[in-house]
Amino acid sequence: MSRKRIGVLTSGGDCPGLNAVLRGIYCASEQLGWEVLGFRDGYEGMLADGGDTMVLNRENTAGIMQEGGTILGTTNRGHFTSKIAGGDKASISEEVITKASKTCRDLDLSAIIAIGGDGSMSTALQLYRVGFPMIGVPKTIDNDLEATAMTFGFDSAVACVTDALDRLHTTAASHKRAIVVQVMGRHAGWIALWGGIAGGADVILIPEIPFKLEKIAEAVQRRDQAGYKSTLIVVAEGARTHHGQQFRKQSTSGEWRLGGVGEMLAQEIEARTGKETRVCVLGHLQRGGDPTTLDRILGMSFGVKAVQLAREEKFGTMVSYQNYEVLDVPIADAVHRLKKVPPTSQLVETARAVGVSFGD
Repeated sequence: MSRKRIGVLTSGGDCPGLNAVLRGIYCASEQLGWEVLGFRDGYEGMLADGGDTMVLNRENTAGIMQEGGTILGTTNRGHFTSKIAGGDKASISEEVITKASKTCRDLDLSAIIAIGGDGSMSTALQLYRVGFPMIGVPKTIDNDLEATAMTFGFDSAVACVTDALDRLHTTAASHKRAIVVQVMGRHAGWIALWGGIAGGADVILIPEIPFKLEKIAEAVQRRDQAGYKSTLIVVAEGARTHHGQQFRKQSTSGEWRLGGVGEMLAQEIEARTGKETRVCVLGHLQRGGDPTTLDRILGMSFGVKAVQLAREEKFGTMVSYQNYEVLDVPIADAVHRLKKVPPTSQLVETARAVGVSFGD
């Protein structure tokens, strides 16, 4: 009887915890006597002749749980892109599906575990519907994937924001400045909200609660009048004004990317209040570095659960974290819509209760 073989790939943006998932998948598979093939650079690894793969083994997975990034590499571009700018969906071409299908047949894969966010899960769902034995593992620092209470990578991103705010408090106070900290969050403000609260921000701006510039200026002035000579403003890159305006810039590829809201706010605050204001864009710092304890545990647990789903042949499902348990849900439930911050959620009300302004 031949040894069972499964495939795994990491797709989309990188984040801390990916290697913990790979470690969990390898260790759980080893206990079953299975072989694990990792596709390099996400779904694109399926298109090389014979597949661009590496065998996961004891040597190359030892000690990776605490490392950031992914030993398999990843990409959010290429032939399998299922979501384009603005969230519009794009179908994978028949030629690409045929090539990938041949690769998986030739490799004799019993299951394919795809680790990624909303776009990667959309791709997994499309492949499942045409016959691929897909299992999803949710990954995004934005924590905006439906059908799971938390995704790994989020806690590490929040820790990065919190650390940055801890550092900026002292320099802001020393110079009596306002400092705007721009964080990731295209459509959902979870990073800004959690990081802002944990780091003691005075103003938190998220896409779900449109802001008014005059309200932000008033918040800064109130703090000055109360004797607080510095103000920290955390803003998600996708935050919008009460007119619905988001701030974008065009990339060299022709697509638009969110960016510039932090700089705009710094200029407006200084012009409206006369207070010296600086801006700090954290950018990809939020994706890098070692995973937190929580993300290591989540990642390992998600990897083990994915192997269990493969053993049960529960294809078309995604690992899901609910009520402190790792369960599973249909992938279709996860890509139905983005999980956004409810403007009246308890955490938002908690922040308001301690004097945090949301600019509304």
